[in-house]
Amino acid sequence: MNDPFNQPESARKELIAGDDAEGRIDAWLAAHLEGSLSRSRVKALIEQGAVTLNGNPTTEPKRKIHPGDRLAIVMPEPEDPEPKGEDIPLDVVYEDKDLIVIVKPPGLVVHPAAGNWTGTLVNALIHHCGDSLSGIGGVKRPGIVHRLDKDTSGVMVVAKNDLSHRRLADQFADHGRTGPLERAYQAIVWGRPRSLHGTIDAPLGRAGDRTKRAVKREESDDAREAITHYEVLERYGEKPDATCIASLVECRLETGRTHQIRVHMAHIGHPLVGDVDYGAAFRTKANLLPEPARTIVNRFPRQALHAYLLQFEHPSTGEVMRFEVPLPKDMVRVIEALRAI
Repeated sequence: MNDPFNQPESARKELIAGDDAEGRIDAWLAAHLEGSLSRSRVKALIEQGAVTLNGNPTTEPKRKIHPGDRLAIVMPEPEDPEPKGEDIPLDVVYEDKDLIVIVKPPGLVVHPAAGNWTGTLVNALIHHCGDSLSGIGGVKRPGIVHRLDKDTSGVMVVAKNDLSHRRLADQFADHGRTGPLERAYQAIVWGRPRSLHGTIDAPLGRAGDRTKRAVKREESDDAREAITHYEVLERYGEKPDATCIASLVECRLETGRTHQIRVHMAHIGHPLVGDVDYGAAFRTKANLLPEPARTIVNRFPRQALHAYLLQFEHPSTGEVMRFEVPLPKDMVRVIEALRAI
């Protein structure tokens, strides 16, 4: 086997850990490569032997970084930026010549990006719709007018021509302030908000890393308006003092920021069940549940968030179209276990 480091210098990057270096080497490398590779891609490269630590090959992504460590990584060849069609099953609830409405399952990335160039919703749509999506909304995001996080399930609409893309995009940019657009989600959160319904008005901006978001002061340079309206639908394991173990909450967006519901619910002290990014401090709460709820919640692999309602005006006919899709089986399983407590 050829030495992976017997490569031109341009194919390698070397980094030296500073005095504040800490954590896993895959996370540290991903953060210090300035977004050129995702953490999952860095982890894969480490496991493939493409990284050395202090001159010695390492294949352990979870190995700890220390101040002064010298790391070298062989950068992979650039991947084809133009997504190709892939025969990935789609759950289509409506389709015509202008648009397609689908139910996105959890675990499916919406559009290609670093670390996820294939196997995305866009790849599936290109295969399903053929050339009609070409160029609409950009090469990497053809037809996409809104998105859901990889591990969020729910209903989405995709444009199939330029006119539909422009008119749908305008509706989403307006967030239903002057038109019929509605977007509503259901989430399972830890505890219950003090008020059974309310509004969270808290600006959002980038957190310390390149992917997370955080509540920011209004005067912060990257602070952007973010408003979420919520209502508690069900409470689980309720106690005489009105506290409870968890709740099913409906959230409606007045703005559409990245990770908005997840950050806002965590901000008021009720992060989503299964959210490892914004609810890590609550992970041990599942261990306090009785069986079988303890096992079911511990094995739940994602944030418990589902986009169940989408309403918009058809870009050609002007008809108001409304789609409601039921909770996916994995969230139903969690709710049934919590109801039984």
